[in-house]
Amino acid sequence: MGATAVLVILLVFLLLGMFAFLVKRYKRCPSDRILVVYGKIGGGSSGKTAKCVHGGAAFIIPIIQDYEYLDLTPIPIEIGLENALSKQNIRVNVPSRFMVGISTEPGVMQNAAERLLGLTQAEIRHLAADIIFGQLRVVIATMDIEEINADREKFLTNVSTSVEHELRKIGLKLINVNVTDITDDAGYIEALGKEATAGAVNEAKRQVAEKNRDGEIGKANAEREQRIKVAEANSDAEIGEAIAAQKQRTNVAAANAKAVEGENLAKISIALSDAERMKKEAEAAKIAETAEKVNEAQAKEAAYLAEKEAELKRAEREEAAGKANVIVPAEIEKQKIIIEAEAEAEKQRRIAKGEADAIFLEMEAQARGTFEILSKQAAGYKLMVESAGDNARDAVLMMIAERLPELVETQVEAVKNIKIDKVTVWDSGNGGSSTANFMKGMMGAVPPLEDLFKLAGMELPNYLKGKSEVENKISEGETKEDIK
Repeated sequence: MGATAVLVILLVFLLLGMFAFLVKRYKRCPSDRILVVYGKIGGGSSGKTAKCVHGGAAFIIPIIQDYEYLDLTPIPIEIGLENALSKQNIRVNVPSRFMVGISTEPGVMQNAAERLLGLTQAEIRHLAADIIFGQLRVVIATMDIEEINADREKFLTNVSTSVEHELRKIGLKLINVNVTDITDDAGYIEALGKEATAGAVNEAKRQVAEKNRDGEIGKANAEREQRIKVAEANSDAEIGEAIAAQKQRTNVAAANAKAVEGENLAKISIALSDAERMKKEAEAAKIAETAEKVNEAQAKEAAYLAEKEAELKRAEREEAAGKANVIVPAEIEKQKIIIEAEAEAEKQRRIAKGEADAIFLEMEAQARGTFEILSKQAAGYKLMVESAGDNARDAVLMMIAERLPELVETQVEAVKNIKIDKVTVWDSGNGGSSTANFMKGMMGAVPPLEDLFKLAGMELPNYLKGKSEVENKISEGETKEDIK
């Protein structure tokens, strides 16, 4: 596995880890709770200390933000209020049951986030009970006992308005109020009840007596009218009975004939109608069944096509997401590596090309210099040979003669630093001058010019060798007869 593949795998794992971390920090709020995000919320001048979300979701920024939930479950509160002073200075007992809960209104939710976050339901119940106790006493102090006892709707409305106004300040709302019973120690409410009961009983008795009277009168009138109507009906009935008997006998015969004919026609029509009905019902049932099957097939086909389209879209989305998460970063890294490699190669090529160009220019300059030197030397040698009458040997002699002072100087350099005054010469007694022999021997130790020329591949002219003219000619190839 290459380094690029390892880098791609590490990048994929890093992206997956980051995605999992971000998903974990994305918090959804259920419908029975309020998500409260606290920490750094908005700008510094926004004035918000928390962000409340109900029925949605929010992303919790790591380190600078955190979250908690507020439960929306209703909280029942039993209020056993006793000895509450009414407007008439009569103390009453008002046992009641309140149902409260955390409000989902934007402003009230903010109050709940600031004042109830972190409290248990028991602590919230205790806090709300204190508020309800106080407001319930205030409402009772503004109403008469008659109003409290008789007009319960007004009493409950006043209690709801007063209590809910105070509960909103801490983020709660009043869901329901139920006053079970109202009593007082002095028995005033009981006396009012007895008075109302007695009045109701007397009113009921009066109404009963009036109804009985009206009943008797109505009964007598009804009996009188009944007798009159009966007599009139008996007279009319006798006359009509005779006429009706005659008509009946006449019509019975005709009716019997028509009845038989009509019965037969009716039976025929019924049979035809039943047949037509059965035929129509069969056709309708067939059409309905066919239409139902066609509709069912079309619905299934549409459902299958929709599912197929959804699966294709999901596959395309997942494929695109996979490419975006894996291939695109890998392709970017690959292009980056290729560009860096090409840049480095181009850099090396340019450096090598620059060095090669420099070496080429240097060698070319050296070649040109050498070429110029050799060309000038060749031209000089050519002129020198031409000056010697196209005799190369004479030209060489001319060059040697030109360099002769340097050669002599070289030989002189070999003995110029010898201190003669510090040389002691011992005479061996063989005769001759000892000093002359010493100098002769010393000069003999210096390489002669002829040997130097031979080492250089040249030949010293004969006239420089100290030979006679005859020896020179012989050495040049002439015979003694030619010389004579």
